[in-house]
Amino acid sequence: MRFHSSRVSASFNRLLDSHPRRYSYASVLAALLGTFIMTGEVARPVFSQQIAVTSTPSWLPASPQQSSLAPLDQEGNRIHLNGRTFVGGWSQRQQRIGLTDAALSAVLGADLLDSANPSVQPVQWYSDPTTQPLNLATWLTPTQRFLDITDLVSELNWQLAPNGTTLIITTPQSQVSGVRHSRQSWGDRIVVDLQQPASWQLQSGTGELVLSVDASADSAAVQAIATQLRNANSPVLGIATQGNQTTVRIRASSQTPDVWTLPNPDRLVVDLRSIASPPRRIAWAPGMEWREETVQLGSTQFPVVSLVVDPRLSELSLGAIWGNSSQMVGITPLATATQEWGAIAAINAGFFNRNNFNPLGAIRQNGRWLSGPILNRGAIAWDDTGNVIMGRLALPQTATLSTGDRLAVLHLNSGYVQAGTSRYTPDWGPTYSPLIDNETVVTVRGGQVVQQQPGGSAGNSAIPIPSDGYLLVVRSDSRVAASLAPGVAVQIDAAASPAAFDSYPHIVGAGPLLLQNRQVVLNAQAEGFSDAFIQQRAVRSAIGVLSDGKLMMTTMQNRIGGSGPSLAETAQIMQALGAIDALNLDGGSSTTLLLGNQVLNRPPNTVARVHNGIGVFLTPGN
Repeated sequence: MRFHSSRVSASFNRLLDSHPRRYSYASVLAALLGTFIMTGEVARPVFSQQIAVTSTPSWLPASPQQSSLAPLDQEGNRIHLNGRTFVGGWSQRQQRIGLTDAALSAVLGADLLDSANPSVQPVQWYSDPTTQPLNLATWLTPTQRFLDITDLVSELNWQLAPNGTTLIITTPQSQVSGVRHSRQSWGDRIVVDLQQPASWQLQSGTGELVLSVDASADSAAVQAIATQLRNANSPVLGIATQGNQTTVRIRASSQTPDVWTLPNPDRLVVDLRSIASPPRRIAWAPGMEWREETVQLGSTQFPVVSLVVDPRLSELSLGAIWGNSSQMVGITPLATATQEWGAIAAINAGFFNRNNFNPLGAIRQNGRWLSGPILNRGAIAWDDTGNVIMGRLALPQTATLSTGDRLAVLHLNSGYVQAGTSRYTPDWGPTYSPLIDNETVVTVRGGQVVQQQPGGSAGNSAIPIPSDGYLLVVRSDSRVAASLAPGVAVQIDAAASPAAFDSYPHIVGAGPLLLQNRQVVLNAQAEGFSDAFIQQRAVRSAIGVLSDGKLMMTTMQNRIGGSGPSLAETAQIMQALGAIDALNLDGGSSTTLLLGNQVLNRPPNTVARVHNGIGVFLTPGN
């Protein structure tokens, strides 16, 4: 085993060559460990949005394929890499193999760089983007983007073999030749030296990160390194090698891990930063840009991940999505809902009751009210040509009876409970279970009351909702219940307030409203939010309209070194990002931003279930 050329590796090789029998790997590594620890990499370069191509390797596609919707010969969701199986999307198109962004990053360890052209994705994988960029052509399906790795793997002498829904990848064996640590002004840097490029994966555990590298290592050597690093109080907790894989356990803290690679010699760099990571902007598809940046409010910095979408493009459309398309009750991971609805991207949206999983806000799809707004809370509405409005929304309903009585109907298909009358249509689901004790349930069919019955105890019965009618549920109002006797005719009238919302076929409610006409209009008390909610600091989701008419779907992480933004800070962040109008969405554990089946803002294993979201759809044929 030889180390790559560097000051450390040269010393190591001289010792081995001149005294092959007097020095074991472990003793030589231990003797040189001080040099290993002190030797650092240069700072990670930050590249501009447009990558300058100064030279192009011969194996790169001369004419990158366009990001049009692609007919696929074969596709799957499993990757078998050097004996281990991972979840990861891949496809074969015209004898070329592509991986999804998530698979390329999470399974192989490639880093997606800034791009201005959605048909070409620059990546960094043991390469120098300034002198030898790796530009991968892209193709799109309605739900995913694939990056063409065909020429890259040929150059690297990898073997690819599609087998059903699994893509088998075999790479040449690499070897770990050293692990070192240095302290930087912004945090800690750990470097894994390699004899040749190797794929890697990073996993988050309890209090630690686990870096797995597809490379073998001398067990005694790495144990000696691990001991010295621990004695030097580095974040490296341990190094282990088994077969053709080496794992490095790293102490986790509030620092943000940033893992990247460098060539000549090949090495893997793990930066644990106490400061913001470099910004990133990726033209991901026509009319869609993935952004990562840091917003500074005074002395506080907030990492922000956004998806900017142009809803005016014919290729794109927006729509409300939820877990079970046949009913309003229930929650599911946003990734599941996104796949079931066939969206290519989504952000979580409205609130829900965390006990019975019922919606707590407006949902309108294609002009049909599926769930009504509550408490005059903020909502976003849009049409099919890309026009968008935001405001505080109500949906007053009136039931006019044949007896001449007029009744206020407070809510439509909602989990929000208060004294008065609510209406539940077949969009709620096939049945209704009382939400509180002692409700009176009135069945209306064909515009006429046909039955009235006591609801009994909450959740103890399932009352059918007629396909040609609805239920009126009366809570704590015996006078109204008495007026809804069998045989009474009922006519329901409903109109949005403000009336402008009625002309928009798609609506999702959340709240509170943050910005209108660039001004902060936050008034959470007026929208019925509790003091505990108002005072909370948490990770957030929000949606805003930019000055050019594009929509910004945004997630805000914990401030560097602290907790998430308050509602007031959320409004200021959206203002700083250039939003004209902005709406707060459900946040905390619900905060999720998806793009091409990958979670952009948090580890996938931390994603909670949500009731609904706003999906982005890529239209076939455009």
